[in-house]
Amino acid sequence: MSTTAFRPTPRATAAPAGPPPCHPLRRAAPALLAYLGVRGLGLALLGLWAHRRHHGVWPILATKWDADWYLGIADHGYAHTLGTARSSNNLAFFPLYPYLTKAVAAVTPGSRASVGLAIAVAASVAAAWGVFAVGDRLYGRRVGIIVTVLWAALPVGPVQWMGYTESLFTAFAAWALYAALTDRPLTAAALACLAGLTRPTGVAVAAAVAVWALWRLRRRPRDPRLLGAVVLAPLGWCGYVGWVALRLGRWDGYFAVQRLWRNDLDGGVETLRRFRELLAHDPTPQLFLLVVTGTLLVSAVLFGLAVADRQPLPLLVFTGVLLVIVLGSGGVYFPRARFLMPGFPLLLPLALHLARASRRHRALVLTAAVGGSAYLGAYMSVVWHSAP
Repeated sequence: MSTTAFRPTPRATAAPAGPPPCHPLRRAAPALLAYLGVRGLGLALLGLWAHRRHHGVWPILATKWDADWYLGIADHGYAHTLGTARSSNNLAFFPLYPYLTKAVAAVTPGSRASVGLAIAVAASVAAAWGVFAVGDRLYGRRVGIIVTVLWAALPVGPVQWMGYTESLFTAFAAWALYAALTDRPLTAAALACLAGLTRPTGVAVAAAVAVWALWRLRRRPRDPRLLGAVVLAPLGWCGYVGWVALRLGRWDGYFAVQRLWRNDLDGGVETLRRFRELLAHDPTPQLFLLVVTGTLLVSAVLFGLAVADRQPLPLLVFTGVLLVIVLGSGGVYFPRARFLMPGFPLLLPLALHLARASRRHRALVLTAAVGGSAYLGAYMSVVWHSAP
């Protein structure tokens, strides 16, 4: 069934009803090559900067910050008690990536750190393909390529090739959304279930698929695939949260862990406080915090444009819930640009504008984005004193 059954036609550049017949990998090849080029440039600059500062690139990519937490889970498993120490309980980290790393490392050569990094890099390519597929499906190949380049050129783009979960999560999210757009509810729900086992924001993917399936049920009330999707989509996220509750012996176990990490939702009070502090009161704000603040503000504007462009329902639900979680958090501020990385549909309005622009204008914007990403990514990885 056409996707227009559940969404108004986007106000976009003219695109065929569906991509012309072509092998999917061949059709996506320019986008994937561009993605590898952007990230390869970023890695090269990171390597040069790290060398000049006498830092090793390997620890930056594979074993620092969150990567160290995931490796600890792969090595030793999860905590059995809640404890009282702040920011020290590994139950805050979802299980799919560390246990996938452990499973693959058991049957392949190399350390768990190298396997975890390899999984992240492979997942980033799968994610880039999914980002392209969604853009191509909705607006045509040119937009698909541009949105893939924009996603690669995010200021925190180097995280896509680090031992973090963002690449794996984005792959699940992108292909779940694509499955919804192509009317494959059980596939979408299965991928949403996996996303829910990967990151806390997996609830956004589950909500997107479940709301879309419920909307479709209005026209097909007895479709068992849609009913199954509503049930299956949130199982991963709910399953892990429920497991933590059983492990800690309290119904709010997972949320108690998040409170120890100071990650409760406060309706955006902390976010607004940091905005005022950085933009109005701090005479010398740190560059990376300005980048995070700019990313949050631009993301909110892009969501408004996505609504105005009448993006399909699952995309709007996904990015809307993601923004509510990230902007409404009372927790740590500096990783929030990374937390928004999977929200690639927010880039579609910009990709549409660039697709309609002149070739010169498009080249200037994309070149600036790629160069800025390479510089900021290296700065984030080498100069910034904390996790990205």
